[in-house]
Amino acid sequence: MRLLFSLRRMGWWVAVLLPLLTGCSTVRLTYGQGPMLAYWWLDGYVDFTTEQAPQAKAALEDWFAWHRATQLNDYAAWLATAQRLAVDNITPAQVCRLMDEGERHVERAFDQAVPSMAEIVRGFTPAQLRHIEQRYAKGNDDWARDHLQQQPGDRLAAETKRWVERSENVYGSIDAAQRRLIATGLAASPSDPQRWADERRQRQQDILRGLRQLLAERADAAQVQAALRAFAVQFSQSPRLEYRAYRQRLKDANCQLAATLHNSTTAAQRQRAVDKLRGWEDDLRSLARDPVSGSRAPSPGAG
Repeated sequence: MRLLFSLRRMGWWVAVLLPLLTGCSTVRLTYGQGPMLAYWWLDGYVDFTTEQAPQAKAALEDWFAWHRATQLNDYAAWLATAQRLAVDNITPAQVCRLMDEGERHVERAFDQAVPSMAEIVRGFTPAQLRHIEQRYAKGNDDWARDHLQQQPGDRLAAETKRWVERSENVYGSIDAAQRRLIATGLAASPSDPQRWADERRQRQQDILRGLRQLLAERADAAQVQAALRAFAVQFSQSPRLEYRAYRQRLKDANCQLAATLHNSTTAAQRQRAVDKLRGWEDDLRSLARDPVSGSRAPSPGAG
Protein backbone atom coordinates (compact mmCIF):
# COMPACT_ATOMS: atom_id res chain seq x y z
CA MET A 1 0.00 0.00 0.00
CA ARG A 2 3.11 2.01 -0.22
CA LEU A 3 5.24 5.09 0.08
CA LEU A 4 2.56 7.80 0.09
CA PHE A 5 -0.05 5.30 1.30
CA SER A 6 2.45 4.36 3.99
CA LEU A 7 3.19 7.96 4.91
CA ARG A 8 -0.49 8.67 5.33
CA ARG A 9 -1.11 5.48 7.23
CA MET A 10 1.79 6.19 9.55
CA GLY A 11 -0.64 8.42 11.45
CA TRP A 12 -3.13 5.55 11.63
CA TRP A 13 -0.41 3.17 12.82
CA VAL A 14 0.49 5.50 15.67
CA ALA A 15 -3.06 6.57 16.39
CA VAL A 16 -4.81 3.24 16.41
CA LEU A 17 -2.93 0.18 15.24
CA LEU A 18 0.04 0.50 17.58
CA PRO A 19 -1.98 -0.10 20.75
CA LEU A 20 -4.11 -2.72 19.00
CA LEU A 21 -1.11 -4.72 17.83
CA THR A 22 0.97 -4.68 21.01
CA GLY A 23 0.49 -5.31 24.68
CA CYS A 24 0.38 -2.46 27.16
CA SER A 25 3.85 -3.32 28.40
CA THR A 26 5.39 -2.58 25.01
CA VAL A 27 3.38 0.39 23.75
CA ARG A 28 5.63 2.95 25.42
CA LEU A 29 8.83 1.28 24.30
CA THR A 30 7.64 0.93 20.72
CA TYR A 31 6.35 4.49 20.53
CA GLY A 32 9.60 5.79 21.99
CA GLN A 33 11.42 4.12 19.09
CA GLY A 34 8.89 5.50 16.62
CA PRO A 35 11.18 7.91 14.73
CA MET A 36 13.79 5.21 14.16
CA LEU A 37 11.24 2.54 13.19
CA ALA A 38 9.43 4.93 10.87
CA TYR A 39 12.70 5.93 9.23
CA TRP A 40 13.66 2.30 8.56
CA TRP A 41 10.20 1.64 7.16
CA LEU A 42 10.22 4.64 4.82
CA ASP A 43 13.83 4.12 3.81
CA GLY A 44 12.85 0.67 2.60
CA TYR A 45 10.57 2.33 0.05
CA VAL A 46 12.49 5.49 -0.78
CA ASP A 47 16.15 4.47 -0.34
CA PHE A 48 17.11 7.88 1.04
CA THR A 49 20.35 9.41 -0.21
CA THR A 50 23.14 10.45 2.14
CA GLU A 51 21.92 14.03 1.88
CA GLN A 52 18.25 13.15 2.41
CA ALA A 53 18.71 10.84 5.41
CA PRO A 54 19.42 13.57 8.03
CA GLN A 55 16.54 15.65 6.71
CA ALA A 56 14.15 12.69 6.88
CA LYS A 57 15.28 11.74 10.39
CA ALA A 58 14.91 15.31 11.63
CA ALA A 59 11.44 15.57 10.09
CA LEU A 60 10.36 12.36 11.80
CA GLU A 61 11.73 13.53 15.15
CA ASP A 62 9.78 16.77 14.77
CA TRP A 63 6.62 14.94 13.74
CA PHE A 64 6.73 12.53 16.68
CA ALA A 65 7.42 15.38 19.11
CA TRP A 66 4.36 17.23 17.78
CA HIS A 67 2.35 14.02 17.79
CA ARG A 68 3.17 13.17 21.39
CA ALA A 69 2.49 16.71 22.58
CA THR A 70 -0.80 17.25 20.76
CA GLN A 71 -2.40 14.00 19.62
CA LEU A 72 -2.01 11.20 22.15
CA ASN A 73 -4.58 12.54 24.59
CA ASP A 74 -7.06 12.67 21.72
CA TYR A 75 -6.36 9.02 20.95
CA ALA A 76 -6.76 8.20 24.62
CA ALA A 77 -10.16 9.91 24.57
CA TRP A 78 -11.04 7.83 21.49
CA LEU A 79 -10.18 4.68 23.43
CA ALA A 80 -12.25 5.90 26.38
CA THR A 81 -15.25 6.20 24.03
CA ALA A 82 -14.60 2.66 22.83
CA GLN A 83 -14.59 1.48 26.45
CA ARG A 84 -18.00 3.00 27.12
CA LEU A 85 -19.38 1.36 23.99
CA ALA A 86 -17.86 -2.02 24.88
CA VAL A 87 -19.94 -2.37 28.04
CA ASP A 88 -23.27 -2.78 26.23
CA ASN A 89 -24.60 -3.98 22.90
CA ILE A 90 -23.65 -1.70 20.04
CA THR A 91 -25.08 -0.82 16.65
CA PRO A 92 -23.31 -0.88 13.27
CA ALA A 93 -23.72 2.90 13.13
CA GLN A 94 -21.80 3.27 16.39
CA VAL A 95 -18.98 1.11 15.04
CA CYS A 96 -18.81 3.17 11.85
CA ARG A 97 -18.75 6.44 13.80
CA LEU A 98 -15.82 5.14 15.83
CA MET A 99 -14.02 4.20 12.60
CA ASP A 100 -14.74 7.62 11.12
CA GLU A 101 -13.28 9.34 14.17
CA GLY A 102 -10.14 7.25 13.79
CA GLU A 103 -9.88 8.36 10.17
CA ARG A 104 -10.07 11.99 11.23
CA HIS A 105 -7.10 11.41 13.54
CA VAL A 106 -5.22 9.97 10.57
CA GLU A 107 -6.00 12.99 8.43
CA ARG A 108 -4.69 15.41 11.08
CA ALA A 109 -1.50 13.39 11.53
CA PHE A 110 -0.86 13.22 7.79
CA ASP A 111 -1.57 16.90 7.24
CA GLN A 112 1.01 17.85 9.86
CA ALA A 113 3.65 15.84 7.98
CA VAL A 114 2.96 17.37 4.57
CA PRO A 115 5.30 20.42 4.66
CA SER A 116 8.36 18.42 5.70
CA MET A 117 7.40 15.56 3.42
CA ALA A 118 7.11 17.93 0.47
CA GLU A 119 10.67 19.17 0.92
CA ILE A 120 11.97 15.61 0.85
CA VAL A 121 9.81 14.65 -2.14
CA ARG A 122 11.17 17.63 -4.10
CA GLY A 123 14.61 16.03 -3.85
CA PHE A 124 13.58 12.62 -5.15
CA THR A 125 15.58 11.25 -8.06
CA PRO A 126 14.43 9.11 -10.99
CA ALA A 127 16.32 6.20 -9.40
CA GLN A 128 14.29 6.61 -6.21
CA LEU A 129 11.04 6.57 -8.16
CA ARG A 130 12.13 3.32 -9.77
CA HIS A 131 12.93 1.99 -6.28
CA ILE A 132 9.47 2.97 -5.05
CA GLU A 133 7.90 1.23 -8.05
CA GLN A 134 9.87 -1.93 -7.30
CA ARG A 135 8.79 -1.86 -3.67
CA TYR A 136 5.20 -1.36 -4.72
CA ALA A 137 5.50 -4.51 -6.84
CA LYS A 138 7.01 -6.51 -3.98
CA GLY A 139 4.32 -5.31 -1.59
CA ASN A 140 1.64 -6.28 -4.08
CA ASP A 141 3.10 -9.77 -4.37
CA ASP A 142 3.27 -10.15 -0.58
CA TRP A 143 -0.30 -8.93 -0.19
CA ALA A 144 -1.53 -11.28 -2.92
CA ARG A 145 -0.02 -14.29 -1.17
CA ASP A 146 -2.00 -13.45 1.96
CA HIS A 147 -5.28 -12.40 0.35
CA LEU A 148 -5.59 -13.78 -3.18
CA GLN A 149 -5.62 -17.54 -2.69
CA GLN A 150 -6.83 -19.30 -5.80
CA GLN A 151 -9.72 -21.13 -4.13
CA PRO A 152 -12.56 -18.99 -2.68
CA GLY A 153 -12.73 -21.30 0.33
CA ASP A 154 -9.07 -20.66 1.10
CA ARG A 155 -9.59 -16.90 0.85
CA LEU A 156 -12.52 -17.11 3.26
CA ALA A 157 -10.53 -19.25 5.69
CA ALA A 158 -7.62 -16.79 5.65
CA GLU A 159 -9.85 -13.78 6.21
CA THR A 160 -11.73 -15.59 8.98
CA LYS A 161 -8.41 -16.35 10.67
CA ARG A 162 -7.42 -12.67 10.55
CA TRP A 163 -10.74 -11.61 12.07
CA VAL A 164 -10.47 -14.23 14.80
CA GLU A 165 -6.94 -13.14 15.70
CA ARG A 166 -7.89 -9.47 15.88
CA SER A 167 -10.99 -10.29 17.90
CA GLU A 168 -9.12 -12.46 20.38
CA ASN A 169 -6.56 -9.71 20.90
CA VAL A 170 -9.39 -7.65 22.39
CA TYR A 171 -11.91 -10.13 23.79
CA GLY A 172 -9.68 -13.08 24.63
CA SER A 173 -10.58 -16.55 23.45
CA ILE A 174 -13.76 -16.72 21.37
CA ASP A 175 -15.88 -19.85 21.13
CA ALA A 176 -16.87 -22.02 18.18
CA ALA A 177 -20.21 -20.26 17.73
CA GLN A 178 -18.50 -16.90 17.49
CA ARG A 179 -16.01 -18.27 14.97
CA ARG A 180 -18.93 -19.51 12.89
CA LEU A 181 -20.57 -16.10 13.21
CA ILE A 182 -17.44 -14.49 11.77
CA ALA A 183 -17.16 -17.01 8.95
CA THR A 184 -20.84 -16.64 8.05
CA GLY A 185 -20.62 -12.85 8.08
CA LEU A 186 -17.55 -12.86 5.87
CA ALA A 187 -19.12 -15.34 3.46
CA ALA A 188 -22.01 -12.89 2.97
CA SER A 189 -19.72 -9.84 2.77
CA PRO A 190 -19.22 -7.95 -0.51
CA SER A 191 -15.46 -8.20 0.13
CA ASP A 192 -13.55 -8.65 -3.12
CA PRO A 193 -9.77 -8.82 -2.60
CA GLN A 194 -9.12 -8.77 -6.34
CA ARG A 195 -11.00 -5.51 -6.66
CA TRP A 196 -8.85 -3.97 -3.92
CA ALA A 197 -5.68 -5.37 -5.57
CA ASP A 198 -6.66 -3.69 -8.85
CA GLU A 199 -7.50 -0.43 -7.09
CA ARG A 200 -4.24 -0.30 -5.14
CA ARG A 201 -2.23 -0.84 -8.32
CA GLN A 202 -4.14 1.96 -9.99
CA ARG A 203 -3.49 4.25 -7.02
CA GLN A 204 0.19 3.39 -7.09
CA GLN A 205 0.40 4.26 -10.76
CA ASP A 206 -1.48 7.51 -10.11
CA ILE A 207 1.06 8.41 -7.42
CA LEU A 208 4.08 7.50 -9.51
CA ARG A 209 2.72 9.44 -12.46
CA GLY A 210 2.08 12.44 -10.21
CA LEU A 211 5.56 12.28 -8.67
CA ARG A 212 7.22 12.06 -12.06
CA GLN A 213 5.28 15.08 -13.23
CA LEU A 214 6.24 17.07 -10.13
CA LEU A 215 9.91 16.28 -10.64
CA ALA A 216 9.80 17.00 -14.37
CA GLU A 217 8.17 20.37 -13.74
CA ARG A 218 10.52 21.19 -10.84
CA ALA A 219 7.44 21.95 -8.75
CA ASP A 220 7.81 24.36 -5.85
CA ALA A 221 6.98 23.48 -2.24
CA ALA A 222 3.39 24.72 -2.45
CA GLN A 223 2.70 22.64 -5.54
CA VAL A 224 4.15 19.50 -3.98
CA GLN A 225 2.17 20.02 -0.77
CA ALA A 226 -1.02 20.40 -2.79
CA ALA A 227 -0.23 17.21 -4.69
CA LEU A 228 0.41 15.25 -1.49
CA ARG A 229 -2.89 16.41 -0.04
CA ALA A 230 -4.63 15.44 -3.27
CA PHE A 231 -3.08 11.97 -3.03
CA ALA A 232 -4.43 11.72 0.52
CA VAL A 233 -7.94 12.65 -0.62
CA GLN A 234 -7.77 9.96 -3.29
CA PHE A 235 -6.73 7.46 -0.63
CA SER A 236 -9.92 8.19 1.33
CA GLN A 237 -12.18 8.79 -1.65
CA SER A 238 -11.22 6.93 -4.79
CA PRO A 239 -11.78 8.96 -7.95
CA ARG A 240 -13.31 5.78 -9.39
CA LEU A 241 -17.00 5.97 -8.46
CA GLU A 242 -17.64 2.25 -8.80
CA TYR A 243 -14.87 1.44 -6.37
CA ARG A 244 -16.03 4.15 -3.96
CA ALA A 245 -19.50 2.59 -3.90
CA TYR A 246 -17.96 -0.83 -3.30
CA ARG A 247 -15.89 0.50 -0.38
CA GLN A 248 -19.02 1.94 1.22
CA ARG A 249 -20.81 -1.41 0.94
CA LEU A 250 -17.81 -3.17 2.44
CA LYS A 251 -17.54 -0.66 5.28
CA ASP A 252 -21.23 -1.12 6.11
CA ALA A 253 -20.80 -4.90 6.11
CA ASN A 254 -17.74 -4.74 8.34
CA CYS A 255 -19.50 -2.46 10.81
CA GLN A 256 -22.44 -4.86 10.85
CA LEU A 257 -20.20 -7.87 11.47
CA ALA A 258 -18.20 -6.11 14.19
CA ALA A 259 -21.40 -5.10 15.99
CA THR A 260 -22.90 -8.58 15.65
CA LEU A 261 -19.76 -10.19 17.02
CA HIS A 262 -19.56 -7.76 19.93
CA ASN A 263 -23.20 -8.34 20.78
CA SER A 264 -22.49 -12.08 20.97
CA THR A 265 -19.78 -11.65 23.59
CA THR A 266 -20.13 -12.66 27.22
CA ALA A 267 -19.82 -10.36 30.20
CA ALA A 268 -16.33 -11.72 30.81
CA GLN A 269 -15.27 -11.05 27.20
CA ARG A 270 -16.61 -7.51 27.37
CA GLN A 271 -14.80 -6.87 30.64
CA ARG A 272 -11.56 -8.08 29.07
CA ALA A 273 -12.14 -5.70 26.17
CA VAL A 274 -12.74 -2.81 28.56
CA ASP A 275 -9.60 -3.70 30.53
CA LYS A 276 -7.51 -3.87 27.35
CA LEU A 277 -8.83 -0.57 26.08
CA ARG A 278 -8.26 1.07 29.47
CA GLY A 279 -4.70 -0.22 29.54
CA TRP A 280 -4.00 1.26 26.10
CA GLU A 281 -5.65 4.52 27.15
CA ASP A 282 -3.48 4.71 30.27
CA ASP A 283 -0.36 4.02 28.24
CA LEU A 284 -1.14 6.80 25.78
CA ARG A 285 -1.89 9.29 28.56
CA SER A 286 1.37 8.35 30.23
CA LEU A 287 3.26 8.86 26.97
CA ALA A 288 1.62 12.27 26.56
CA ARG A 289 2.78 13.28 30.05
CA ASP A 290 6.34 11.98 29.76
CA PRO A 291 9.07 14.23 28.32
CA VAL A 292 10.47 13.09 25.00
CA SER A 293 13.98 12.06 25.86
CA GLY A 294 16.43 12.95 23.13
CA SER A 295 13.80 14.28 20.73
CA ARG A 296 13.96 17.55 18.87
CA ALA A 297 11.49 20.25 19.76
CA PRO A 298 8.62 20.75 17.32
CA SER A 299 9.40 23.11 14.45
CA PRO A 300 8.25 26.72 14.84
CA GLY A 301 4.60 26.98 13.89
CA ALA A 302 4.01 23.23 14.21
CA GLY A 303 0.74 22.05 15.64
